Amino acid sequence: MSQLQSSWEMHQQSVAYLPDTDMETMAASTSLPDPAGEFDKNMPRICGVCGDRATGFHFNAMTCEGCKGFFRRSMKRKAMFTCPFNGDCKITKDNRRHCQACRLKRCVDIGMMKEFILTDEEVQRKREMILKRKEEEALKESLKPKLSEEQQKVIDVLLEAHRKTYDPTYADFNKFRPPVRSNPGNRGAARSSSILTQDLSSEDSTDLFGSDAFSTFPESVEPQMFSNLVLSEENDETTSMNIDFSHLSMLPHLADLVSYSIQKVIGFAKMIPGFRDLTAEDQIVLLKSSAIEVIMLRSNQSFTLEDMSWTCGSNDFKYRISDVTQAGHSMDLLEPLVKFQVGLKKLNLHEEEHVLLMAICILSPDRPGVQDTSLVESLQDRLSEILQTYIRCRHPPPGSRLLYAKMIQKLADLRSLNEEHSKQYRCLSFQPEHSMQLTPLVLEVFGNEIS
Repeated sequence: MSQLQSSWEMHQQSVAYLPDTDMETMAASTSLPDPAGEFDKNMPRICGVCGDRATGFHFNAMTCEGCKGFFRRSMKRKAMFTCPFNGDCKITKDNRRHCQACRLKRCVDIGMMKEFILTDEEVQRKREMILKRKEEEALKESLKPKLSEEQQKVIDVLLEAHRKTYDPTYADFNKFRPPVRSNPGNRGAARSSSILTQDLSSEDSTDLFGSDAFSTFPESVEPQMFSNLVLSEENDETTSMNIDFSHLSMLPHLADLVSYSIQKVIGFAKMIPGFRDLTAEDQIVLLKSSAIEVIMLRSNQSFTLEDMSWTCGSNDFKYRISDVTQAGHSMDLLEPLVKFQVGLKKLNLHEEEHVLLMAICILSPDRPGVQDTSLVESLQDRLSEILQTYIRCRHPPPGSRLLYAKMIQKLADLRSLNEEHSKQYRCLSFQPEHSMQLTPLVLEVFGNEIS
């Protein structure tokens, strides 16, 4: 009995200085992933040897770090343990140090295999591989493009500018002359209620885009011109202001919408970093030439792929192709416009990419009439670089594949749409009964397009 007791005490002393884990076992562990995803990541994992929390598959079995280290040490030292009791000790987290023989037997019983244990040379190679991989990852991370603090600031400014000038509730649309949709099958007989507007010929011909007026343009960019519109339900055939809108019944409403949108584009442009550094003349040229393109870009926010319409709140402000044809535009413009909207929508641009694209569109140095092309080009190049960096850093694949090139192609498509819009606007403006329904701002912005 005394010999058995002495043997037990020696066992206790031998394990007293052996930690459950060490650096060597960490490097040598051949932890395997769950085979075929058998285990739910959210389910607690239990060590098959002692019942402690398991950290993964070690040497072919689910175990804790302690039993992993114990098995490896035992196999490397070819230890021969003897149970001081009956050889059937129940191993638990609390008593696993008490009987190494039964603990080792339990390791084997649950499937732990010495063949999975690395040699000292393999351990060293594994350590070197881990170190090399960490160094490569650190190098890759250091080479990865990052948005600088200055670039992020530009994006934040543009986001704020857009949010200040784009109301997703479209509440201001109620201030426009109301939409009047004629029956496409009975246009000849259809007549809308008379809509009275100020005689534009008697207006003071102030240049709304003149340098003085432009520099003092209100920051709020509120649609002040709408206060001059007078609505009448009377149908007095004798008055010179009673106009037949049976053909272009949507023109007054959409003219107000475009005029309102131009003001918002002006408000957005004035907040683009560097835009105010341009001369007033160049600012005016850039805005006049890009206004309709930016409006088309902005309208993509309300465009829906389900029914190919622009939905701006209530059904009154849900615009279909037929509505725009009733404002004087033909399918030569509308067909490529819808195709453009669909393509742009499918790019799934982030809001940051959307505002950068609008700013790049405005700051185009090749617009006719721009004087300081080098300054405009430098401002555009800066925004283009920010956009490319943002895509690489923040837009995950596969959506980011060739995204920048696709966005630049959209700007080329807008040029063609702009040209067709100018052509159709020219035809519309040559008809006094229709041109008088346009607002002063629309006439001023698109007036220079008429040759």
